[in-house]
Amino acid sequence: MSYSDLYASGKHKQEIGHFANIVKIAKADGEISELEEALLIKASKKLNITLEESIVILNNPEKFPINSPVSYEERIERLFRLTRMLLVDGDEDLREVKLLQKIAYGLNFKGKNVEIVCEEAINLIKQNTDLDTFIAGIREVDTF
Repeated sequence: MSYSDLYASGKHKQEIGHFANIVKIAKADGEISELEEALLIKASKKLNITLEESIVILNNPEKFPINSPVSYEERIERLFRLTRMLLVDGDEDLREVKLLQKIAYGLNFKGKNVEIVCEEAINLIKQNTDLDTFIAGIREVDTF
């Protein structure tokens, strides 16, 4: 197996972990709405998750670890997707917010910053910001 094969496999594991986190957010309030389902389908395609993998993940998302990317920008992009899922049905539920904070911690947003970062992420998505604006906004509040 070549080095590039190992990297692709590791990258795919990260994408599976990320998709599982998106599913966890979607299921946090007990059911997956039509809007959440549409966003899950879009996310699975963007992350190159097969239909078979999607079904396994949908049935048991807790089985998959977070697998945080090394790149800070990639971690913020993941937070962007997770927060969009949290707000796709228009409002945040406390269970969803707590889960987002837990996942953000797993993505290496640390300590007291987790709550601040997640609060800012929610505010930015409510303002319908694009990814670049979101990244800039998170960088402002995340004091490492």
